[in-house]
Amino acid sequence: MDVLQNIYKQINLNKSAAVAESSQRFFKHEIVCHGLKSAVSEKIAKDNFELVKNLSKVEIFDYCEIFWKSGMLEESFFACNWAYRMRKQFVPADFALFERWIDTYVNNWASCDTFCNHTVGEFLEMYPEFLPELFRWAKSDNLWMRRAAAVSLIVPARKGLFKEEIFTIADILLLDKEDMVQKGYGWMLKVTIKYHLQEVFDYVIEKKSIMPRTALRYAIEKMPVEMKKEAMKKDF
Repeated sequence: MDVLQNIYKQINLNKSAAVAESSQRFFKHEIVCHGLKSAVSEKIAKDNFELVKNLSKVEIFDYCEIFWKSGMLEESFFACNWAYRMRKQFVPADFALFERWIDTYVNNWASCDTFCNHTVGEFLEMYPEFLPELFRWAKSDNLWMRRAAAVSLIVPARKGLFKEEIFTIADILLLDKEDMVQKGYGWMLKVTIKYHLQEVFDYVIEKKSIMPRTALRYAIEKMPVEMKKEAMKKDF
């Protein structure tokens, strides 16, 4: 059986209108989904990758394009899953494709974070010379590109990597009006605390008079209590 036919057969056997309806409550923006539970989506992606794992990376990425084009939430997760499974074969030229997928297809925080945390984050660790491209993303008119600029550094930040780029991106996004972007760069700062607590604290104290409260609350969530209290004090 053709792999796509197999996937859509499994989707039809497992989809639920109730799950589709309940999924919407997690999103500020409207989504379109089949109504699969996350564990089922992961199993479908994993099982069917076994059918294509010997294909070339180009062929795998062609399938990812089909999934992205569908506009369905779960299929975006299939694309994220399959792209990440090809990480050992990433080359510099893949960056342009990853950027296009974000700019063209991503329309919700879950697809953005799943793709950027793993696939883009892995790529940047392999090819850090592309980090300045995130500064351009952070200035995009597309809010998901701006969020992507921050959340692509979540996994590297957990390893203590790319501190200077993280603060540069925070500066660019600092006054962003979109709460999805504020939450994205606040999250980025929060995970940076693991290795750079004092630097993040100093940054927040310096910027707190203008930093949106949403970003501030995310950034300080894991700080020690006394630091958190200091950061939350209002300046009069």
